[in-house]
Amino acid sequence: MAGVVLMSTLLGTISCVPPSRVTGSEEAADRRSTELPGDALFVPPSPETIPGDLRGEQIRLGYEMVVNTQQYGKRYVGNALNCTNCHLDAGLNPNAASFVGISTLYPQYRERAGRQMTLADRINECFERSLNGKALPPDSVKLTAIVAYIEWLSQNMPPDIEVPWRGIPRLTSTHQPDPVNGKKVFEKKCVFCHGSDGQGTMTGPPVWGPRSYNIGAGMARISVAASFIKANMPRGWGWTVTDHDAIDTAAYINTQPRPDFPDKIHDWPKGGKPEDVPY
Repeated sequence: MAGVVLMSTLLGTISCVPPSRVTGSEEAADRRSTELPGDALFVPPSPETIPGDLRGEQIRLGYEMVVNTQQYGKRYVGNALNCTNCHLDAGLNPNAASFVGISTLYPQYRERAGRQMTLADRINECFERSLNGKALPPDSVKLTAIVAYIEWLSQNMPPDIEVPWRGIPRLTSTHQPDPVNGKKVFEKKCVFCHGSDGQGTMTGPPVWGPRSYNIGAGMARISVAASFIKANMPRGWGWTVTDHDAIDTAAYINTQPRPDFPDKIHDWPKGGKPEDVPY
């Protein structure tokens, strides 16, 4: 059954063509050049290329960790989210922090951490921040599995090349966030999936409160959340809200209470913290 689900997910996105992008921040809510290199196409591998050996088992487990994090990674998760709530379609959506090609970018220097980070380090950041949980041990089978899944999705990308669909298409605007209007937009377009109290439903995750991402998550920044909302929300109807409404909704959501992140005191040790970081 898991194989059938994985096949359906991949085939549903394999022909996606990413929108044009412009350079953005280190949090990767960015778009790059409108002229993509000829070999930098969004072409996830076919599920048929998953090997029938131990590596294949790792890839399949990695998929489950991404899609069903609450079940497969429960001991490391501190809220009600799954990885795929941000990395939509199991990391296959080019408008929602896709995993395709990402492994080719690591190790890389991250300003927020002030050091070089491996792909495993970056995954653990998500567990600690977006999932409000704790890092997986370096020798964890489940951490190795997520890395294997992302590496498999990245296998068609040539080395040393930009990944033009990296992150989220960046929304650029001088509009001043208005959480009052954001509440109106939320009540009109978001409550069906996220609930009137923002605590989620069977169709959408909590967007604030103790069961949502903490203040150390990238999504806690209004600019990142607004970009995500613009490109992907309401689910299946991305690009239908106005820029202003996306920004205002992000402001409303991110002015609601959410868990703290104690290790935030170590972020941006060399400076350069973005203005909309909420701490």
